[in-house]
Amino acid sequence: MFKSKKTKTRIDQQHIAMIEYAQARIQKKRRLYYHFIAFLFGSLTAVIINIGFKYGADIQPFAYPWVVTFIVFWMLLFLFHSFQVFVTHSFMGKSWEKSQLKHLVAKQEKRVEKLKRNLEKEALIQAKSERHQQEQSNCILTIIAAVGTHNELGKDNQLIWHLSDDLKHFKNLTKGHHIIMGRKTFESMPKALPNRTNIVITRQKDYQLDGAQVVHSIAEAIDIAKNDAQPFIIGGGEIYEQALTLADRIELTRVHASFDADTFFPEINTDMWKEVWREEHPADDRHAYAFTFLRYQKISP
Repeated sequence: MFKSKKTKTRIDQQHIAMIEYAQARIQKKRRLYYHFIAFLFGSLTAVIINIGFKYGADIQPFAYPWVVTFIVFWMLLFLFHSFQVFVTHSFMGKSWEKSQLKHLVAKQEKRVEKLKRNLEKEALIQAKSERHQQEQSNCILTIIAAVGTHNELGKDNQLIWHLSDDLKHFKNLTKGHHIIMGRKTFESMPKALPNRTNIVITRQKDYQLDGAQVVHSIAEAIDIAKNDAQPFIIGGGEIYEQALTLADRIELTRVHASFDADTFFPEINTDMWKEVWREEHPADDRHAYAFTFLRYQKISP
């Protein structure tokens, strides 16, 4: 099971705060204990001086011997001190201090254990969910896209080049499969692509289409295509971004030119993706730009 560094730091800080609080309480009660000993010793000393040495026997403030006045005043101070500290148990020295620390830390440990159980429970649920998704889907989820040198995808919801071999490449790969796209990508096409199952993702709950299935999340789209050996994500930029962590393969056409664009493909992290195949195509009379077919496979963790 896992425990994040942030959560561990929070738990350690709670431990420290609880121990510091316990030590502060112990220090307050220790001072009260010393106050009590000083009060007893001072009162006894005053009585001995008054009775044994007859000091101040002729002084009668408030109709009481001075020693009584002294003791009563000190007792009031001690009671006030006791009220501030909220003493509920007799101070028991080092053994009491250890028992208080043990009691307070034990309470904190219970809270920590509860937090750990919750984290482990969440991790177990996540692991089960991931295994369930893997068991339910044996397909190779593939992103297919054509991009410029700087990952340009398109402008004004339209392609910014026309490469006939790239279109044939797209057709050959996706024919007979499910293709998943966003609403804007679908609306940029004249109609649903034939010989494929078109799935359109949109946030609009009342959106309806002829020739395509409408869903409201990429997870719902993948679930519909789970029996397809290789469903394809075909755009646009936001859908590519969401699919990048879910996909198993990327079929990328890299057009070797820069373009004015308003939509871009996400950066491919080479720590997560490995190039496994490429095919170069130079510019010719049918293709204004040179381009390369690339295939990336996700690196297993």
